[in-house]
Parts: sequence; C-alpha cells; structure tokens
Amino acid sequence: MASRNQNRPPRSPSHKKAGSEELFSDKRRRIGADKMERQGATGSRTRTPFSSVNNRTDAASDAGTAEPSECGTIEFTKEDVEALLNEKMKKGNPYDNKKKMEQMTDLIKKLKLCVRWFKKIEEGDSQEKQRLGSELEAAQKKCNDTEVEMKNMMEELNKRISDLEEKLAKEESDKLEANNLYREEKEARNAAEKVCKEKSAELERIQDEKSAAERKAISNEDLYKRSQEYNMSLQQYNRRLQSDLETANEANKRLETEKATIVESLSHVRGHNKVLQEQLVSLKVSQSEALHEKEISTKELKCLREELKQIRDDRDCQQKQVKDLIAEVAKYKEFTGESCAKLDSLTIKTNAIEETCSSQREQIFILEQQLKAEREKLKMADMSASETRTVFEEQKRIIRELQDKLADREFQIVEGEKLRKKLHNTILELKGNIRVFCRVRPLLPDDGTGTDMVVSYPTSTEALGRGIDLVQNGQKYPFTFDKVFNHDASQNDVFLEISQLVQSALDGYKVCIFAYGQTGSGKTYTMMGRPDAPDLKGLIPRSLEQIFQISQTLKDQGWKYKMQASILEIYNETIRDLLSNRSSAIDQTRSENGVPGKQYTIKHDANGNTHVSDLTIVDVCSVNEISSLLKQAAQCRSVGRTQMNEQSSRSHFVFTLRICGINENTEQQVQGVLNLIDLAGSERLSRSGATGDRLKETQAINKSLSSLSDVIFALAKKEEHVPFRNSKLTYLLQPCLGGDSKTLMFVNIAPDQSSTNESLCSLRFAARVNACEIGVPRRQTQTATRSSDSRLSYG
Repeated sequence: MASRNQNRPPRSPSHKKAGSEELFSDKRRRIGADKMERQGATGSRTRTPFSSVNNRTDAASDAGTAEPSECGTIEFTKEDVEALLNEKMKKGNPYDNKKKMEQMTDLIKKLKLCVRWFKKIEEGDSQEKQRLGSELEAAQKKCNDTEVEMKNMMEELNKRISDLEEKLAKEESDKLEANNLYREEKEARNAAEKVCKEKSAELERIQDEKSAAERKAISNEDLYKRSQEYNMSLQQYNRRLQSDLETANEANKRLETEKATIVESLSHVRGHNKVLQEQLVSLKVSQSEALHEKEISTKELKCLREELKQIRDDRDCQQKQVKDLIAEVAKYKEFTGESCAKLDSLTIKTNAIEETCSSQREQIFILEQQLKAEREKLKMADMSASETRTVFEEQKRIIRELQDKLADREFQIVEGEKLRKKLHNTILELKGNIRVFCRVRPLLPDDGTGTDMVVSYPTSTEALGRGIDLVQNGQKYPFTFDKVFNHDASQNDVFLEISQLVQSALDGYKVCIFAYGQTGSGKTYTMMGRPDAPDLKGLIPRSLEQIFQISQTLKDQGWKYKMQASILEIYNETIRDLLSNRSSAIDQTRSENGVPGKQYTIKHDANGNTHVSDLTIVDVCSVNEISSLLKQAAQCRSVGRTQMNEQSSRSHFVFTLRICGINENTEQQVQGVLNLIDLAGSERLSRSGATGDRLKETQAINKSLSSLSDVIFALAKKEEHVPFRNSKLTYLLQPCLGGDSKTLMFVNIAPDQSSTNESLCSLRFAARVNACEIGVPRRQTQTATRSSDSRLSYG
C-alpha cells in the first residue's frame, strides 16, 4: 500500500483522485520553450518530464531520482508547481505515522526536485545570457570591422580611380605629343625630298654646263687647261651633291623607322588604356559587392538585437517566477523542519544503494560489450587468416610468373643490345669510314655591314641537306658531303648527327672527330662552344655527357666502365701536356729551350693503338671531373691575336678518352677510344699580318695542315707510301686516318666574301677527305677473366 501511494503524483485540492494524472498530462506546457530548444541544440543533457517520476513501481527506484547526476533532469510546468504547492496531507487515520511519513517524504522529494530544476534553469539562463552577450559583442565588433574595411576599401578605390584618371590624362597627352612629333617628322621628310629634287635639278644643270664647257674647250684650245680645272671642280661638286643625296636618303629611312616606333608605342598605349578601363570596371563591381555585403551584415545585426531583446524578456519573466517559487518553498520548509533530519538519513542510504546498483549494472554492461567484441575479433581473425593465406599463395604465384618474365626480358635486352650494336656499326660502315660534315657559321658584325653570303644550299631532293654551293667571281662551285649544316643550325642539331658515332666508342671502337677550317670559321665553337651555357655547349662536353649517361643506364645489363682522359696540344711541332702541374709545365719549357725535360714521344703498337710517353692520364668518374679538366686545359691552351681573329687558336687541341668496359654477366670486355680534335686554323700571311712569334706559329700550323693534305692525297690515290711522319699531327692521327678507326671531319666555312678563297680551298680539301677509303673499323673485345685483382687495360 505504501509503495502504491508513493508512486502517485501530487494532487490539487480542487480535483478528484481519478483526475490528478490527467491534470499534469493535459495542461502541461514548458516554461521558456524557445530557450530550452536552444540549450538542447548546444548539447545539454536530455530532460525527463515530471510525469515520468510518477510511473515508477518500486521505492528504491523512486528514491534514486532525487540525484540529477544519476538520471535525466525533470521538467516542471506552471501547473505542476502550483499543484505541488497546493497539495495537502490526506485525511486518514491520525495515528498512522508511517503513512504520514511516507507522504511527507514523497512531497519533500518532489519539492527538492523542483528546487534543483529551478536552479538548473537559472544557471542555464545566466550561461545563455553570457553567450548571447559575447555573440552580440562579436557581431558588433565584426560590424565595426566591416565598416572600417569598407571605408578603407572605398578610400583605396577612390585613390586608384584618381590614379587611373591621371594615367589616362597623361597617356592622352603623350598621344597628342606623338601625333605632333609624327607631323613634324612628315614635314621634315617632305622638306628633305624637296631638297633632293632641287639638288638633282642642280646636278642636271651642272651637267649641261659641263657639256657646254667641253664644246667651248674644242673650239678654243688656249682655254683647254682652264676648262679642264673647271671640269674637275664640277666633278667634285657633283660628288658632294651625291653624298648629300645619300645622307638625305639615310635621314629619310631613319625617319621612317622612328615613325614605325611611334606607331607601335601608340598601339601599346591604346592597349594599356583598354586594360586600365577593364580594371576600373572590375573595381566598380567589387565596390558594389562590398556595399551589398555591408547591407547583409546590417540586417543580421538588427535580427540579433531583436533576438537579444526577446531573450531578456523571457529571462525577466522566469526570474519573477523563480522568486515566487522560492518564497513558497520557504513557507513550506517551516512545516517540514522536524522530519528533514530523518529524511536526509534515509536519502543518503537510498542514494548509496542506488549508486551500488548502478555501478554494478554498468560493470555488467561493460563486460557484456567486451565479450561481444572479443567474439567478433575471434571471428574476424579466423576469416582474415584464411583470406591472408589465399592471398599469400596467389602473390607467390604472381611473383614467380613475374620473375620468369623478368628473366626473359633481361635475356631479350641483352640480345637486342648485341643486335643494336651490330646494326649500328654496320650502318656507320655503309656510310663510310671517313665521313665529312660541313658547317657554315653565320655572318658576324666583324664581317662588315652589307656583306652578302657567298654560299647557298640547293633544294633538290638529291642534294637537300647534303649540298652546298660557293660563288666566286660569278662562278658557282657545287660540293656534296655526308651532311651540311647551314648558318641557322644549333649546337644540339649538330650533336644529334654525331651521337651514334659517339656511342660506338662505348661499343669498343676507336672514334676520331676533328674540326678543320680557316681561322675564325667556328671550329672551337663547334668543338667546345660555351660550356657554361647549356644551349651553347659544343661537341666535346655533349659527347662526354652522353657517354656517362649511357654508361649509367648500361649498369642494369651488368656493364661496368672505367674511363681515363688526357689532353694535349701540338704547338710549333712540339707536344704540350695541358693537364700537367706547374712543375711539369716548367719541364716542358726547359725541354723547348734545349734543357732536358719530359719526352713526349708518339708510339703505335701492333693493335693500332696510340700512346704518348710521359703524358698525364687522369681517371674520371663523372662529367663534373671532365668539365674541370677541360676548363684547366682551355686556360693553358696557346691563343693569340691576329688580324683575322681576336683570339685565334695557335695550336692543335687533342682530347682523348679511353674507355674499358666489362660485363659481369657475359664476361665480355670492350676497349674503345674517343679522340676529339680542334685543329688550328689555316690562314694566309697576307691576311693575318703575323710577325715575330705569330709568324713562326702560322708557319708551323700551315706546315702541319699541308702534311695532313699530303696524307689525304696519298690515301685518296692509294699510294704505297703515306707520309704520316712528316708532321707530329699526322703521325698522331695515323690510326684514325689509315687504320681501323671511325673518323669524322667537320669542315667549317666562313660565308663572308673576304674568305671566299680560303673557303673554296677548305671545301676542296674536305671533298678529297670524303673520297678516301681506309680500313674497316674493328671492335676491340675479349673475354674478361674474373679475379680478385682485375684491372682495366688499354690498348
């Protein structure tokens, strides 16, 4: 009976027992509904309706609702509070203290819940008030910042508009000034044309006077001498008039050029004006967008202020209701003071029991969840183990297939590389062992203004890219070579044609590339170029970059390469080591002066390989190392100034790279040699104006090049004796010219008219070289023997 009464809701004296629950269910409404919804949206705890307290079935559970921390917060309506305050003790047995105590305990619990609910509401109101205040301050601050930004933007826009207007006005003035200048130039040109016409009329008049004077000279012999002097003065005056006419024509051309410049600047100004107009339109659009954003921000601020006012009204109403309830609760506490101590002790015990039960429930729930998770993990582990085993077997099968395919591909690559080398060298052999390329340099400022090129390039299908015609005294001399590069060809275009020949050095062949031509025809530019500029690098740095790049890619096929470089020059029939240190340079100087020093002797072995005794040979592993060696050699090379070239090479430059490669898979060894030679330029003493040391250098250069011509002529005629020993240059090039080497010669041509004779001689010499037949190139290969101390040997 006690438990049933304890679970009933408090009743109002004006209602019957049966209608008490309907009172709370029908007339319930929430106080401050809008505020509670906002608090629920911000993540507050779920509140339990007050009617749910009356649906409990056991006293222990009902006692546990006294602590809001253990369950959801109870919500009260105005009718609930009035019913709770107006509820009176039921009439019954006046001696049944137990029943009275239960009713009193139930009523006190409900009152405590109501008081806690009001405290929570008050705390929520204060927090909501603080939050709304901070939001209002942030909105006001944002609005102020927006206004400041708009003001700054308007100032900046006004400033930019004024600047644009000033620029536009300035451009208009420049345009007017340009028109005036153009008009003045047109008037000046008309005046100059008028002066030219007057001078031409005067010239005709003078010619008439000249003819009259000649007639008078025939009729009057005693005045012949005086007429002759007058005639000479008239001729001088005529020449002056012609020079004035040429000056006027040049001034007219200059005025035309300035006119074109002014028209171009005027079009540029118009384009700039159009761009400024577009910028002005875009700035106006951005200004209108900023004003629109300002209006939106103002409307949002107005809405926030209205919401704040409504929230303040709700807060005042709720504070008034809380004060009334607190006063009623204080009145009721006067009647319940005696039973508070007992009620508190019972509440403490009930809370302890409820806490124990709730903790045990939580532990049971946690253990059930853990058990469920462990079962899921066990099930997933069983499934993943079988799937992993299947995937592992599949991957092992795929790996085996890929390994088989990789082995087949590697074998195909090795076979393909062998076939490529064979076909590549067969193609080069079919093209000819001594191939000749011709390169024409462009006209330079030193060649003189108005100079026409004396060379042309035929466009027929047979001679396209291979023919060149040289014109001398109106006669055309046609030539055909393996390749002709015109004056527009770049360094990269030239290198692409010889890249396959450079590849032959890695394949185990001896390769020689040398440049021939007169002084100032571009030999050093073709061979060396400008190493510091990537687009202007010559054949030597580009060839070395290709060799190192391909040697790195061949590592995957088992090839390992060792490379050694040497650089020398032949100066006045004397060999100089350009890689020697200072002491070696002193030894060379002593040797030249008759003092014993290093002896640089040229020797050829039975395999056709060339060696120079006491020459510095450096092991190289990268392009950077060779670049530093080339830079050192260029600084040590002999150069001088002549009338034909500001910096003329006064020696033959020879770069040699010895390559030895070993394939660890096939145990094959190749030995190749790459010779890159920049010959000194041929020149005539009448043009070079050489004297003293320069005369001696010119004579030595011409003698060595003459010996080279003799060797080429002997090879072309297939004579039994070839005079290789007549010069150190020809003796050094003996394996390249008469052996089993792949040789390419660049003949460099200067296209100016002053160099026509030298260019014709160079082209004729190149044609003879192109007609020579030497031995078939032979690849130097052997089977490498593996040992712990294997060394690369050079033939």
